[in-house]
Amino acid sequence: MSKIIMTVDDSASMRQIIAFTLMNAGYTVVEAVDGQDALNKLTGSPIHMLITDLNMPNVDGIELIKKVRALPEYRYVPIIMLTTESADDKKQAGRAAGASGWIVKPFRGEQLVMVAKKFLN
Repeated sequence: MSKIIMTVDDSASMRQIIAFTLMNAGYTVVEAVDGQDALNKLTGSPIHMLITDLNMPNVDGIELIKKVRALPEYRYVPIIMLTTESADDKKQAGRAAGASGWIVKPFRGEQLVMVAKKFLN
């Protein structure tokens, strides 16, 4: 059974790129359009990793991480921020919320796959 990765981004084209890259590497991908959608989809369907954007409507990436970390079954699931933001204060907020790593857009597909393998294999 392949590992399941949820990708959360309000950009449909970005979700497609991420999903295509990860599916080609053998992962199953669940897509969510924002943090609230991700939280809704987490109930009842286990994931092995979460990749989220920072700036999204409804529930942003930092708030999503905090809410996911509050769920006992997802306390230790790797969470990667994939965002255009690269400021140290944003990264610090991500770490404080419980992010496992940070990738700045634009990214290379092999970089994303390498991070997934690091956390999931």
